[in-house]
Amino acid sequence: MLIRSRRGFEIPESQVTPEALVLNRRSLLGAGAALLPAAFADPAGAQSVTASPPLPPAQRNARFVPGRDITAEREATTYNNFYEFGSTKSISRDAARMPLRPWTIKVEGMVGKPREFAIDELIGLMPIEERVLRLRCVEGWSMVIPWTGFPLAELVKLVEPSSSARFIAFQTAAIPAVMPGLRQTWYPWPHTEGCTVAEAMNDMSFLAVGNYGKPLQGANGAPIRVLFPWKYGFKSGKSIVRMTFTDRQPATYWNTIQPSEYGFWGNVNPQVAHPRWSQASERVIGSGERVPTQLFNGYGEFVSDLYTNLQRERLWA
Repeated sequence: MLIRSRRGFEIPESQVTPEALVLNRRSLLGAGAALLPAAFADPAGAQSVTASPPLPPAQRNARFVPGRDITAEREATTYNNFYEFGSTKSISRDAARMPLRPWTIKVEGMVGKPREFAIDELIGLMPIEERVLRLRCVEGWSMVIPWTGFPLAELVKLVEPSSSARFIAFQTAAIPAVMPGLRQTWYPWPHTEGCTVAEAMNDMSFLAVGNYGKPLQGANGAPIRVLFPWKYGFKSGKSIVRMTFTDRQPATYWNTIQPSEYGFWGNVNPQVAHPRWSQASERVIGSGERVPTQLFNGYGEFVSDLYTNLQRERLWA
């Protein structure tokens, strides 16, 4: 049996820290106050709070059937990846310190109507619903979570992207006062993820503001995160403060760190292995059961047409 000794900077594969960390990335300390999102520059002097107000009523969308039992709330809210708070799964207590109000999301770039939304204003403008969706992590585990939110397409339509805009970059908040992970300056902070405008307009793309009938907790990406249920979970940016429409494919966090392991597209495919492990099956959090992984995480009927003419792209992580 091959016994591999981990190097000092590595943690278990279940936590997917890459083997080769990329140095000489943007420095957190050099950015200084510029890393603080505009959400916390409140000219009225309002005190930041770590709780969100109750969500509006949300009816469950019966179109999306997960085919599995819902993961226990305690599991889904305490077993999380959020590298700004640390590289283990046990970051929920630290993440609970993140200020959630005031919070704004700036939508900019190649749009006809750029706008900065206060989070509660945005929620009030959108058709809120609940969706029970599968979540498949690239590490090989999965959950089923009831999310509250609205289709990403509704926000896209509101800002009227130009015909030349092909991609959207999602930027996560970077708050040094409460995010100790930002001290690891070899990571390319702030965390950025991306998708195509075509993917954003697909009905499966979702902006979540709650789960289990409650506002999102910090560990789950409060107060707003993006979900692409047919992609590996690393594609779903958390705690979003900025969305930028562009004609160029954005440099994303994990693809920048380790491009040989994490692609831009990140679509789930059981037949395409990660360089260090198989993706053919997944461990269900809670039960520990291993089940076969499905192409596009089982959502192919909704999204496969997006990739008809992209066979030359590396569509799978």
